[in-house]
Amino acid sequence: MIEVNGTSVRRISRKAEDYLEAILNVTLEKGYARTKDVAEELGISPPSVVEMFRKLDAMGLINYRRYEGVTLKPEGKEIAEVIRYRHDTLRTFLTLINVPEKIADHDACIMEHELDTKTIEQLRMFVDFLNTHFYKPDTLQLFESFCKVRRTEEQKKRASSR
Repeated sequence: MIEVNGTSVRRISRKAEDYLEAILNVTLEKGYARTKDVAEELGISPPSVVEMFRKLDAMGLINYRRYEGVTLKPEGKEIAEVIRYRHDTLRTFLTLINVPEKIADHDACIMEHELDTKTIEQLRMFVDFLNTHFYKPDTLQLFESFCKVRRTEEQKKRASSR
């Protein structure tokens, strides 16, 4: 079981979680999710999507109708929303510390399945705290300057120890 904001959902495979999240994302964007849309979202072939749709349907997480696409059942939607929340939290944190957006999105996708719920909650609290109390337009510029200085210092240390 994983939990976010008091919502406990059953634990399923990472791959299944990714599919549910993709279905949710496509549905929120288009109002519906078809095989082709989910395949594009995940960067995989439509036959792979159909195979997983059948599995998720058998697990009672989606309604799958061949040639019509899918809808999330209540439990599938809960799981998808939890995974999306975890992903959004991690991506926001990573971009806040100047990880390039494409890398942050990729890394968030990996970490969303592995980190403990308490870690996700603390990261969300930290991001919200910074955005509420300390964020100023020059904050990220100051952080980037700090990182450049620190990297230069580290390079000098490595060069002098050779």
